[in-house]
Amino acid sequence: MQRNSPRVDYKARIRTIPDYPAKGIMFRDVTTLMSDADTFASAVEEMCRPFEGQGISKVAGIDARGFILGGAMAVRLGAGFLPLRKPGKLPYETWSVPYELEYGSDALHMHVDGVSKGEKVLLVDDLIATGGTAEAGAKLLRQGEAEIVAAVFLVDLPDLHGADRLRNLGIDVRALVTFEGH
Repeated sequence: MQRNSPRVDYKARIRTIPDYPAKGIMFRDVTTLMSDADTFASAVEEMCRPFEGQGISKVAGIDARGFILGGAMAVRLGAGFLPLRKPGKLPYETWSVPYELEYGSDALHMHVDGVSKGEKVLLVDDLIATGGTAEAGAKLLRQGEAEIVAAVFLVDLPDLHGADRLRNLGIDVRALVTFEGH
C-alpha cells in the first residue's frame, strides 16, 4: 500500500469512451485504473483513509464494479464485505429496492441478515451518475437499520446530480475524481 506516495492523477488513468452505451454519453471506464496495481492500490488507500479508526464493520459494494472496490476496501479497513446484488443472485432471503434506469427499471437485493441495527457501513461503487442505484443501496442498508457512514465512489458525474440525491438523504458523499458532463 502506498501511504505516503505522491498524489496520483486518477482522472488521467480513467479511459473515456464517447457515445457508449448510447450516442451523447461519455462512458468513464475505470477498469483502466484498476488494471494498474500501483494506481489501484493508491485509489483504495485514498478512499479508505478518511474512515480509518471509525469502527467501520461492513463495506457494502454495489453490483458489479462496487464489488471490486468494496472488497479491497473491506480488507484494508478490517471490515466485512456485503454484496448488494441484482435480482436472482443472492441465495438466501432478501430485501429488495427497485430503482429507475434511463431505459427501464431494476432492483438491488441484500440478504435480510446482511447488516445489524446500528452497524457502521460504507456504501461503495465505482461511479455515481443519476444516483438511482446508490439510493436503492442506501435504502436497503437503512431497511436493515445500519448506520451509513458515507457513500464512496471513484467517480462523480456532478451534472447528473446523483450525489445530491444521497446528500438529500443525509449521507456524506465522497469521490476521488469528478467529470463534468455525462
